[in-house]
Amino acid sequence: MCGIIGIPSTYAISQRHWLAAGRDAMGHRGPDDAGEWWSPDGRVGLRHRRLSIIDLCPAGHQLMRDSTRITSIVLNGEQYNSKDFRSELLALEVMPP
Repeated sequence: MCGIIGIPSTYAISQRHWLAAGRDAMGHRGPDDAGEWWSPDGRVGLRHRRLSIIDLCPAGHQLMRDSTRITSIVLNGEQYNSKDFRSELLALEVMPP
């Protein structure tokens, strides 16, 4: 299981090293990758450790950001029936003749 740590604050956080220490203390939770994000105003910080189980590609790097790089998300999840789910979705798709 991945590891996630974060802080929301009403003021800007200037001492950020402890969040990295917290993430790194969870190295056993996710030795495959690590990420960090701070809000532009410095009031929200998120860090992540990734454990790759099924999806081993680097596209699963977190924290994930939208194209504007303003919105970020960190999550822990794995879809174990992805092959079956894909087959079901393809079967529903209307293919052109």
